[in-house]
Amino acid sequence: MDVKNRNSTPRTRRACISKYFAVLLTFVLCIQSAFAQSTSSTAELATQLDGFRADAWFLPDDDMLGFVPIPEGSFPMGSNPLIDPMAFENERWSETRRQGIVELPNYYISRFEVTTAQFAAFVEATGYRADPQSQQQALNHPAAYVSWTDAVAYTRWLDSALRELAFLPQPLRDFLSQGGHVTLPNEAEWEKAAKGSDGRIYPWGNQMQSQRANIASSGTLPVGSFPCPECLFDLADMSGNVWEWTRSAYQDYPFDATNNRVNLSEDALWVMRGGSFNDEGNNARASVRGAADPGARRPFIGFRVVISKQ
Repeated sequence: MDVKNRNSTPRTRRACISKYFAVLLTFVLCIQSAFAQSTSSTAELATQLDGFRADAWFLPDDDMLGFVPIPEGSFPMGSNPLIDPMAFENERWSETRRQGIVELPNYYISRFEVTTAQFAAFVEATGYRADPQSQQQALNHPAAYVSWTDAVAYTRWLDSALRELAFLPQPLRDFLSQGGHVTLPNEAEWEKAAKGSDGRIYPWGNQMQSQRANIASSGTLPVGSFPCPECLFDLADMSGNVWEWTRSAYQDYPFDATNNRVNLSEDALWVMRGGSFNDEGNNARASVRGAADPGARRPFIGFRVVISKQ
């Protein structure tokens, strides 16, 4: 080998390494720039959304910013196979009881699943490193490709943001000042909001009605696409569209009211509820329990929020 070439090898290697890192840095900066542009354009386009407030992070444009009160009281949690023959074993309360009676204080739950526009507002305001695919969904569709950790981060940001909102509805301001906080619903809060106290199988009654939910389809649809006059509390998409994260770590029933606080360090699967567009009618039942790793980001997983004192 030529001595000159041999002696110049370290220099050549250093040049190659420098070029490699320059290319890598350029690539990273391009990705960050594209993501920032995507987020910015999402926020700009969202100003054109009907029914949502651009001056309130694209929350619903109604008197309560899309939050619906759920009254205090008890409800039957779990499934009774005498009424629901499709009930899974993990919906059974105990070896001796099919259902349990759970008492809950009052709380508020969002009428709709959190939308792409709402999640994009959070990403833009905080610089949060979300999955870029979560910014590429239609703006009035439920936010997808959102992990449990992402959803928790959104709720903590929204909690702070709402407290600073000058035109926050007074009932919500009072509730927050009295110990309420924005969070994911726990399993019991989610299930009560879905089926109320009468023990129905689906949010609309005891029979599957495909015109009431986005199930067995090719993708998500705009939130609230399926009118459901029979549904309690006037909530939308409690069945179908996307699975919804809860703040409950997955464990066997009976439901443990102390298993109620978000713990980012807990090694657990986290409960999801409601089924998705990717499921059949059996998973649209109000008592169905799914679970996933907290880092899972999928096109069929999203969330909604509550304001709770628990």
